[in-house]
Amino acid sequence: MHYDQIDVRILEIVQKNNRLTSDVIGEMAGLSATACQRRLKRLRSEGIIEADVSIVSPKSVGRSIQMLVLVSLERERSDIIDRFKKAIKSSAEVVNGFYVTGDADFVLYITARSMEDYEQFTRRFFYENPNIKGFKTMVIVDRVKASFAIPVEHPPEE
Repeated sequence: MHYDQIDVRILEIVQKNNRLTSDVIGEMAGLSATACQRRLKRLRSEGIIEADVSIVSPKSVGRSIQMLVLVSLERERSDIIDRFKKAIKSSAEVVNGFYVTGDADFVLYITARSMEDYEQFTRRFFYENPNIKGFKTMVIVDRVKASFAIPVEHPPEE
């Protein structure tokens, strides 16, 4: 995947606000709207831009309980890991899931309407899975930052 300084500027702009029109993005990046559209299409097709999403406030939609959950599997076998990844992807309660190194095998960001709902989720998702050795829940007191924006490195000059 190749990108240049103009692509970097476009990526910086759309990570802050992906609702801007191609006209506005192009003006900010020094391009015509058509050239900007072509670049955005290429950045998406090459997988540099993975998705265009809105960040929703969990509290505003009735999911005021948020947790980070560290999950340890009984054994680290590829079939068990793949099944657990599939379960993560198919669960609406799991907002983000990461396969990690360290003391846990996975870190999950989960939302729930109430602690009772979370308890029902744990019974269904963790206790009924014989491949889970254990899990540790950390309740989020305050979401300090919510973003998917990442720093984009400027390519070396050619």
